[in-house]
Amino acid sequence: MVDITAKTYRLDTSVEEKDVLFYNIKKEPFRIYGLYSPQKNTPYIRLPEQVANATNSGVAQLAFDTAGGRLRFSTDSPYIVIKAEMPKIRHFPHMPISGTSGFDIYLDSDGGSRFLRSKYPDVTATDGFEAVVHVASPKAPRKMRSFTICFPSYNALNALHIGLSETARVGKGKEYINKKPVVFYGSSITQGACSSRPGLIYENMISRRYNLDYTNLGFSGSGRAEIPIVKYMASLDMLAFVSDYDHNAPNADYLRETHSRMYDIIRESHPDIPYIMVSRPDTLMSESFIERRDVIIDTFRRARELGDTNVYYIDGEGLFRGPYEDCCTVDGTHPNDLGMMKMAEGIGRVLERALRKIDFRGEGNE
Repeated sequence: MVDITAKTYRLDTSVEEKDVLFYNIKKEPFRIYGLYSPQKNTPYIRLPEQVANATNSGVAQLAFDTAGGRLRFSTDSPYIVIKAEMPKIRHFPHMPISGTSGFDIYLDSDGGSRFLRSKYPDVTATDGFEAVVHVASPKAPRKMRSFTICFPSYNALNALHIGLSETARVGKGKEYINKKPVVFYGSSITQGACSSRPGLIYENMISRRYNLDYTNLGFSGSGRAEIPIVKYMASLDMLAFVSDYDHNAPNADYLRETHSRMYDIIRESHPDIPYIMVSRPDTLMSESFIERRDVIIDTFRRARELGDTNVYYIDGEGLFRGPYEDCCTVDGTHPNDLGMMKMAEGIGRVLERALRKIDFRGEGNE
């Protein structure tokens, strides 16, 4: 019996490397981001289970999807083995398995993070998979490199084992510019549908560009701003808040009832952080679209009239605008990679401008 509570251990593996030693990523120097108490919870979860259960049945299920989860570390190992244990592997007709159940590996440096490889299960896999990523020639001189591994956006994860050469050094990796995360709340788009890999959901693009930590609280079809989850989000120590749940409000009346209420609750706990409101980025306008957008604008205007100078509104209709705006979604609603890139650019610009008003490069880093 293998004691996987230890810092390092051996596991049966199908990879060709003969000197693989597996590491417990819940122990130092590995750092897990974007998940709730990851050192304690198995399977991983994005928020307390009691909050998820009190919100709605969709959130109760989707809370176990690891959208926004990231692992950071450094090593001089010439390879990295990913061994993922999953309760099951989910399949969707409009999303590739590389995005829903795969892992993206990025090489981090002072100049930013660059994509290295994506690893994902075979279509026949049922409860996990194993893969190896070669980062250097085995005969090349050893040097430390820093990595970020992005977790699956639409699959639960019971355990992730990272395998390295048994002679490798291991360090903590690159640190984010501020210890406080940006919190994103919203719908399936926020969760990551329908990017081709997890590193291409718009929050991960923003995170890499500005070296910011973040928490993904997007829930497919289930982001409806109920009191339990709003109070939970208000309790978080966050750098900024992005509201993007227009799509999941059943109608404009429901949005009107909950949108301003969420602003009030979060503002009571966080009077000074940047608060960004986004309307839905659909490609086709409709009467309902305009009515819902007006609700969000009304919340924004009321906030400004109350003297809030750190609240921002982003018109979702403009996020995809340009010569290829009709190429930005899979189905008219969910962004593909091009759509995610445009969302990252549009929301990222506003977030960058908002963060310039606070000492985000130093505050919270002591």
